[in-house]
Amino acid sequence: MDERARRVSELLHEVGEVHHAVYRITDGADEDWASFYADWLTRHSELGDVLGALPVRSQLVHALVECDRDYTAGAPAERWEDWYAGRLIERFG
Repeated sequence: MDERARRVSELLHEVGEVHHAVYRITDGADEDWASFYADWLTRHSELGDVLGALPVRSQLVHALVECDRDYTAGAPAERWEDWYAGRLIERFG
């Protein structure tokens, strides 16, 4: 894993922790989680700096939903953050 992928993975992990804290009353359950993640990543993180450009929020929501669907279907051995990072870099980096 290169430095950029590691950093995106760390940001994904961080937003996951923030989301879980915000939605602690439902133990992190949130059907619109991708909107929360995309909003936080585009407004409160260094994602744009890491990727070289800030993704459009709606495109990031779509990419996150696709990542979730594909990750769940494929059940890769990688941590979700690492797997998503690779796909987000391919798409936006």
